[in-house]
Amino acid sequence: MKRNILYIHTHDSGRYLEPYGVNVKTPNIMRLAREGTLFRNVHCAAPTCSPSRVGLLSGMAPHSSNMLGLAQRGFQMDDYGKHLAVYLKKQGYHTCLSGVQHEAPEAGMIGYDEVYEADCEESDFMGRDKGACGHASDFLKTYKGDKPFFLSVGFIHTHRAYPEDAEDYFNPDYVTPPFTVADTKENRKDMAAYMRSAQIADECVGEVLTALEKSGMEENTIIIFTTDHGIAFPFMKCNCYDTGTGVSLIMKYKGNPAAGKACDSLLSHIDVFPTLCEMNGLEKPDYLQGKSFAGIFVKPELEINDEVFSEVTYHAAYEPMRCIRTKRHKLIRYYDFHDGHVPANIDESSCKTLLIDSGLLRKSRAREMLFDLYIDPAERENLIGNPDYKDVYTDLRLRLENWMEETGDPLLSVSYRVSKPEGAYVNRLEDLDPGCLLRE
Repeated sequence: MKRNILYIHTHDSGRYLEPYGVNVKTPNIMRLAREGTLFRNVHCAAPTCSPSRVGLLSGMAPHSSNMLGLAQRGFQMDDYGKHLAVYLKKQGYHTCLSGVQHEAPEAGMIGYDEVYEADCEESDFMGRDKGACGHASDFLKTYKGDKPFFLSVGFIHTHRAYPEDAEDYFNPDYVTPPFTVADTKENRKDMAAYMRSAQIADECVGEVLTALEKSGMEENTIIIFTTDHGIAFPFMKCNCYDTGTGVSLIMKYKGNPAAGKACDSLLSHIDVFPTLCEMNGLEKPDYLQGKSFAGIFVKPELEINDEVFSEVTYHAAYEPMRCIRTKRHKLIRYYDFHDGHVPANIDESSCKTLLIDSGLLRKSRAREMLFDLYIDPAERENLIGNPDYKDVYTDLRLRLENWMEETGDPLLSVSYRVSKPEGAYVNRLEDLDPGCLLRE
C-alpha cells in the first residue's frame, strides 16, 4: 500500500533538539519522537547543506550525483530524475514542495507538481518559515487528490543568522554552548539565540503536524523529521566529526511496532530512500547506494550497516575530506595540499571571532584522524600512529578507498583539486568571511 509521505526538515540542527537530551526545548518535535521512532545514530552523507540533502533525496553519496557544493553557488545534480520527488511522481505520487529546498539552484529544476515558495523567499527567516508552514498546512487541509502525496516542508531555521530577540525568551546566564567552543558570555548568548531559532522551527513543525491531524490523512501518512547536518558552530557544521555528521531522524506512521522507542542502529541519510521504497511496496531504483532499515520498526535492535560514509568537497570554499564511521571507530582524511583551517567554511559568529583572534589560523590540522568512539566519543585523541590501532587504521583506510572507487569519487582522479562547475563560485582559502567579494 502506498502511503502519503510528509517530509519535514530544518537547517543546521544536528541533534541539538529536545529528543536528544539537550536543553533545547522543542515540545512538538519531542511529541513526535514519543509517538514515533527516534533514531539516535544517524549520519548525513555530507555535513554541508546541498550535498547532505541530495544524499538523502537521491540515496547516493553526493559525489555520485555530482553535487559537490552549494546549490545557491551554482552546483547541481547531474540528473534530477534521480531525486526522490521525481521518482515518487513516476510511481503515481502527487509531489509538493513548501519552503526551503537546497538541492537545485532553482526549485523548478527538480520537477515537483506544486511549488509553494512565494512567501518563502523573504529575507526575514520568520516570514519565510511561517509562509512555508502556512502553505503546507493549507495543502494538507485542502488536498482531495486520488493520488498519495509527497509533501516536502523545509524550514530555514535553525540556520544563521539567529533571531535577535533570543534574550526575551532565554537567559544566557543559564545556557551552555556546545563543548566544541569556549564557555564565554558571548558564546552563551550565541547558544541562546540558537535555542530561540529552534523554538521557532518547532512551532512551525507543530503547525504542520496539527494540520495533518485535522486533515484526516494522518492514518495513511509516513512522517519524517530530520535536518541536514550539525549546528553552525565551529568544529560542527562542515566537519566530519560526529558533531558535524550526526543528525536527528524521527519517523512516525500508524501501526508502527517501534512507536515510542529509540533505535541505536548505525544509519546514513542515504538509507531513507530505499526504506521508503520498501515501506510503500515500490521497486528500488538500481542507482540507490543505501540500505533499507524498514526491518528496524519490527526489530529496533537490528543492525543495518557495518559502516557509513560522509564527505565534503566544496562548502563556501574547497575543503575536501572523506570519512568512514563504524559503531566504534572513525577515520577522517583530508585531501587538499595544505594542513590549515579554512575560515570561510566556518559560519560567522562570536565563537568564530574568538577562535580566529586566539590564533586558530596559525594552527595546523592533521591530514588523517583516527578515533576510538567507545573510549573517546568527543574525538579528542587522534590515534594515527598508535601501534595498538594499526590494524584498525589499515582496515578503515582500505574500506574508505574501496568505497571511493566503487562510487566514482572524483578525488581519486585529480592531482590538484576537483573542478567546480562552470559558472559556480567559491571562496578562496584565505577568505575569512564567506561573503567576501573576491571569489574564485
